Amino acid sequence: MIRDPDAVPRPGRRTALKALAAGMPTMWAVRHASAADAPAKARQRVLRFFNREEAAAVDAIANRLIPPDASSPGGKEAGVTDFLDGQLAGAWGAGDHFYRQGPFFSGTPEQGYQLSFTPAELMRRGLAEFDQALRRAEGVSFAALSAERQDRWLMRLQQGELALDTVPGPVFFQALLDAALEGYFCDPIYGGNVGMAGWRLVGFPGAYASFSQDIERHGAVWRGEPVSIAQARGHGDPHGDQGHG
Repeated sequence: MIRDPDAVPRPGRRTALKALAAGMPTMWAVRHASAADAPAKARQRVLRFFNREEAAAVDAIANRLIPPDASSPGGKEAGVTDFLDGQLAGAWGAGDHFYRQGPFFSGTPEQGYQLSFTPAELMRRGLAEFDQALRRAEGVSFAALSAERQDRWLMRLQQGELALDTVPGPVFFQALLDAALEGYFCDPIYGGNVGMAGWRLVGFPGAYASFSQDIERHGAVWRGEPVSIAQARGHGDPHGDQGHG
């Protein structure tokens, strides 16, 4: 099956996000939560990990890493911050299943994450140290800067031009980028991908229980609506095996 061409957003944005998502490193993809331990999206934000200043910074960062355009919302509107807030407040944020015994050395890219910090420690330290550097140089927070200045500071962070006190800038930047991508493309049950915006952007159908009626529909255009885990029907449901377009 193929996606309805009239529903496909701008190819450049769609292709870039798909390529980024496919190349995510493993550190921020190790959290395999169940639906039971993930908070459902709330209509009104209730923060579990971030304070208001941190949340404002992550909102602004998410909207520069995945900016809004005419076809789809940016990272902030898609709930990236709410997704990350829930993950950092849980066992994954505390380093559950992380191997955290020293010694700690700078590893090769193939070796992945090598710091002693849990995800929660890395994010809290990184946001604080990034904010301190910004206020020394600009006199304001990241959220208060123009989009152009925000991009310049994120680029400096990514390229290692900005020296933070305890957190390597490129590692922190990659953690932010990974979180933005995961929050944008996660199942909405985890707080991000509001309105299934990320799935609609790339034409992902979601958690359908079965595609048996679509197997022989070669070249057919996908016109169905994406389905969240919370909406999925089991194989025994008489409505769970319907056509999708």
